[in-house]
Amino acid sequence: MGINLSMLGAKLGKYRDQLQETIAEVAAATGIEPARLASIEAGNLEPTGDEVLILADYFQCDFKFFISNERVAPFEQTETLYRAHGQDFTKSDRRAVQEFLYLCETEAFLLSELGRSGTEFVFSPTGNFMKAHGEEAARALRVAHGYSDREVPRDVYAEIRRAGVHLFRRRLGNSNISGLFIKHPVAGKCALVNYSEDIYRQRFSAAHEMAHAIFDADQVASVTYERPTGGDLREVRANRFASCFIMPPAFLAGLPSPRQWTDAVAIEWANKLRVSCHALGIALRAANLISEERSQQIQRLRVPRDAKLDPELQEGLSAAQRERKAHLLQLGLSDFYVGLCFDALKEGVISVGRLSEALLSSRAELASLASLYGRSLNAT
Repeated sequence: MGINLSMLGAKLGKYRDQLQETIAEVAAATGIEPARLASIEAGNLEPTGDEVLILADYFQCDFKFFISNERVAPFEQTETLYRAHGQDFTKSDRRAVQEFLYLCETEAFLLSELGRSGTEFVFSPTGNFMKAHGEEAARALRVAHGYSDREVPRDVYAEIRRAGVHLFRRRLGNSNISGLFIKHPVAGKCALVNYSEDIYRQRFSAAHEMAHAIFDADQVASVTYERPTGGDLREVRANRFASCFIMPPAFLAGLPSPRQWTDAVAIEWANKLRVSCHALGIALRAANLISEERSQQIQRLRVPRDAKLDPELQEGLSAAQRERKAHLLQLGLSDFYVGLCFDALKEGVISVGRLSEALLSSRAELASLASLYGRSLNAT
């Protein structure tokens, strides 16, 4: 069966429209003449094999998708996303979301090829009280991962990945967006956390998106805002899940009496739990351990920025290494994902060229990346 040129052109046009780019911009970036690109998009001209590869690389999707007659595509999910929230995503943010989806699909492929696909966490709520659903699901996930009701997960990101969710942190220009969840047609459950947020807020946002993966996957795509409007019970449930997963009620009940805490002690406990004072104040009030007035006071406190720890920025890094890794995290390149890519190279699953694509880098940059992560560019 030959390529359906009309369908191929429609796919190209859809991607371009979602990224809010003109034919001239795509032509300038890809080196394909504008008139030729317009004819391909109109379904009047069949692209060469090289042009298909160039366009697939530019729009960051599998080239097989363009040349097949398959209709299902990630842009159908992002179309739903932008239809409801398009005004909140700048042109650069749309490109960031596209790269995020590419990383999710690549990660899913590598996990499958290496035989490391995680076990998807499944939870069936009972009753109609949605906050209780969040609390019960948090407890169930903790049990599934071997935590007691008094243990605090230190690396929330790792726990969410263990639950079968592709989680990436990526900087977005709109600081009011905390994160988003998308059910990718190939990769499955995917969550993005805005790296522009405070480090501890990112942990809460990641757990919040995990709740959407548990309860709201059938919604296809959703956006979480730092300053939400309205009283969406799904957001209330997700917040309750995040709070109970990161700050288990049983753990909070065993703390030295929070009613006696000074501001300094409240900040100390927030830092130990790696949460914002805002989240801690709300959780203590929900557990009926402090008054509403004291909750508001704690919520206004701040953990000093230089005291906060990021589990994906290990201690012992030099200043230059830390800055470099932080930049890579902003692009979505977590230690987990980067390690997976180098493992795939070592096992012969991907080539050096494919590695550079997966790491959003040029081949010239691979040597420095390998050195930064203590890895090798030699395949077995």
